Amino acid sequence: MALQITNNCVNCWACVDVCPNDAIYLDSPHFLIDDMKCTECLGDHADPQCATICPIECAIVNELDEALNPLGSLTGIPMEKFIEMGVIKEAA
Repeated sequence: MALQITNNCVNCWACVDVCPNDAIYLDSPHFLIDDMKCTECLGDHADPQCATICPIECAIVNELDEALNPLGSLTGIPMEKFIEMGVIKEAA
């Protein structure tokens, strides 16, 4: 059970210092999370600290590929606007 950093990552370094397990490391083209070290902060914090501080939507996902900060969660942009702009497709 480990989180993953996606290509949306902008290498802002916000997550590195808050990880209690030192699981986040710089790689190319963006930071990555070491599967062997990541505990999703279970036992340390109520929420994964990397996702709590991450300023980028959809940059950190769980093992089911679900974004911890999904589109609109940080910006407040309604999902209808993303559909209208063609960023995402409407659910069937």
